[in-house]
Amino acid sequence: MTKLKKIFKNNGLSIVMFSLFLVFILSQFFIGRVDFNEDLERHGRPPVTMSEYLSSGHFIEATFENWESEFFQMGLYVILTAFLYQRGSSESNKLPEEKQDPYESQIEELEEAQKKALLAREGHPWPLKAGGVWKFLYSYSLSITLLVLFFISWFLQGYGGWKNENLERSFYNEAPLEFLEFFASSKFWFQTMQNWQSEFVSVALLVVFSIYLRQKGSSQSKDVDAPHSMTEG
Repeated sequence: MTKLKKIFKNNGLSIVMFSLFLVFILSQFFIGRVDFNEDLERHGRPPVTMSEYLSSGHFIEATFENWESEFFQMGLYVILTAFLYQRGSSESNKLPEEKQDPYESQIEELEEAQKKALLAREGHPWPLKAGGVWKFLYSYSLSITLLVLFFISWFLQGYGGWKNENLERSFYNEAPLEFLEFFASSKFWFQTMQNWQSEFVSVALLVVFSIYLRQKGSSQSKDVDAPHSMTEG
């Protein structure tokens, strides 16, 4: 196996997902600039260059209003799945009574043996060796990182929306808004709620659909022959 093939085999999922992201973010950028310039032309304003569009409220708001809702949903979902269950779902940890099944105990013993073998070869991650606050932060690092990204993206959504709102107000010779005025506006919160509701309904449907529906070979699905009542977290 060549080096490139090995890299793709080990990282194929992230490579494909980031490649798709690059295709779509570039498409958004170029199409969005055309749309933005058409709007400027309708109001007698000169078109913007690519660098000007990159820093425009139109592009910043459109990008980060989607990012913030994704990070919010993922961060909260990671936290909730630590202590909430959904019987039969591939998205849930096994219920305590399911873990008492002798077959499940054998699987857990095998997984524990595999983990010990990997640790013997690679060692513990350094935060575990350091202990104390580093170990604590590492124990919750996934949700912490996602929620930090959420707050950064949420701020940038507000910043981009504020810039875009004031540009639109300038078209009609209206006074600009302060940032906090825009943040407290119904327009900002209406846009935010649109994104949040769509994120959580999609996750809720995935949790429920994974009880009854299957996708052969997917890590997000139970085995095709698994019973509906079986939880495969």
